[in-house]
Amino acid sequence: MPGISRKATLVLATTASLALLTTACTGQSGSGATDDPDAGTTITFWHGWSAPAEVKAVQENVDRFEKAHPDIKVRVVGNINDDKLNQALRAGGSKGPDVVSSFTTSNIGKFCSSGAFLDLKPFIEKSELDLEATIPKPMLDYTQFEGTRCALPLLGDAYGLYYNKDAFKAAGITQPPKTWTEFAETAKKLTRTEGDTYDQLGFMPNYHGYETVVDHYMSQWDHAYFDADGASNIAEDPAFAEMFTYQKKLVDELGGFAKLEKYRNTFGDEWGAKHPFHTGQVAMQLDGEWRLGMAKDAGVDFEIGTAPLPVADDEVDEYGKGFLSGTVMGIAPQSRKQNAAWELVKYMTTDTGAVVSFANAIRNVPSTFEALKSPDLKTDPAFRTFLDIAQHPESNTPPASVNGSTYQTTLQDFGFQYESGKVKDLKAGLKKTAEQIDRDIEQAK
Repeated sequence: MPGISRKATLVLATTASLALLTTACTGQSGSGATDDPDAGTTITFWHGWSAPAEVKAVQENVDRFEKAHPDIKVRVVGNINDDKLNQALRAGGSKGPDVVSSFTTSNIGKFCSSGAFLDLKPFIEKSELDLEATIPKPMLDYTQFEGTRCALPLLGDAYGLYYNKDAFKAAGITQPPKTWTEFAETAKKLTRTEGDTYDQLGFMPNYHGYETVVDHYMSQWDHAYFDADGASNIAEDPAFAEMFTYQKKLVDELGGFAKLEKYRNTFGDEWGAKHPFHTGQVAMQLDGEWRLGMAKDAGVDFEIGTAPLPVADDEVDEYGKGFLSGTVMGIAPQSRKQNAAWELVKYMTTDTGAVVSFANAIRNVPSTFEALKSPDLKTDPAFRTFLDIAQHPESNTPPASVNGSTYQTTLQDFGFQYESGKVKDLKAGLKKTAEQIDRDIEQAK
C-alpha cells in the first residue's frame, strides 16, 4: 500500500489525536528491554492492510518469520488505522500491540518526537546494522526525525507517470514527456472535448484528481519546504510559485477549473475497476507503482506505458526522480517484549527474502538495496520504472515536522483556493500560508 496520499483522510483525522501522545507516551533513550526472545513468547503485530490478498501476504511473511524464529509466535491484527493505533498506545496495557506500523510517513515527526514509537537506536546498534548500506537514503529520511530513529521502512512507494500507449499513438505522440512544458503540450494533444465535457482528457490536473496533490507535484522541482532555521520557506523559494503557476495554467488550458471538476465528478472510485485511467477517461495519470497491478486486474483494453514524472524545464538533468513514501514499522514503547518485537521488525524490514516476497505479493517497491536488485523480484519493464525512481538520488519526500502533515495540509488547502480562482494574488497567498505554517509548528512544540 502507498503512504500519505492514499491515506489522506487518515492524515486529517489523526493529526489532532497524535498530538495527545506527546504527554501520553514517553520514549526510552536506551532499549530498557529485558525479555528473552529465545525463551518462548508471543507478540502482537498491528498493521493497516485490509484487502484479502494483502492480509494473506502479511500472514505469509509472518509465517516465514516464525519458521526462522520458532520461539516467537506472532498474533497479527489487520485493518488498524492510525486512529486505532493511537488510542491503543495512549491506553497502554497488556492488550496493546508490541509491533506497530503505519502508512502515514508524514506523521513520523510526531511518532518520534512524542515517543509514540520507541527509539530504535539501541536495537540497531546491538544488531550492528549498517542502515546506510542497507536502505535507500530517502526511505531512511522519512523514518527518523531530528536524529531520533523510531521506525524502519517496510516496503516503499514510488510515484511516476502512467500513460495510455494507444492514445499516444492515435495522437502521434512517440514518447512520454520529460519536462513540464512538454507535458502540457502532450496533455492538450490527448484531450478531446465533447460539448461542455470531454470524450478524453489528457490529464486531470486538479488537486482532487487522484494523487495530483501539491507535494507530488513539488517532488519534480528542486525545493525546500523549510529554511535552515526551520521556518516555512514556501514564500521565499521560487520553486513553489513556479509549481502553483504551472498547475493553474494547465488547469486553464485544459478547460478551466469548473469544467474539469464537473468531469472529475464522473470518475469511478480511485481503488476500483472504474478508475478514470482504467476506463480511458484520462490518458495520463500520476500514480504509484500499485496502479500497474490494479489496471491489469481491471482488464484495461489498451497497452500501458510507465515513465518518471516530468521535471522543471531547467532541471532536465534530474529527470527520473519522483516522490517516495511507504509503510513505516516500529515498536510500541509500552511493550514488555521489545527484544522479541525487534526481531520481527528487523526481519520484515531488512531480511532480503522477506522483503522480496512481501513486495512481490502486494506489488510494492522493496525498501532495501539487496531486495531491489534481487533476481527473485518479479518485475517487467513497466514496473522497473518505479524501482529506478526509488533509487534515483534526487527522489524525495516532504520533511518530517513536529506536527506531522499539518503543514502539507495547509499548503494543499491554499492550492484548492488558488486553482479555483478564490485566491488571485499568489505571492501574498504563499506568504500568508507560510505564516500559518510557522504558527502551527510553534504551537505544537
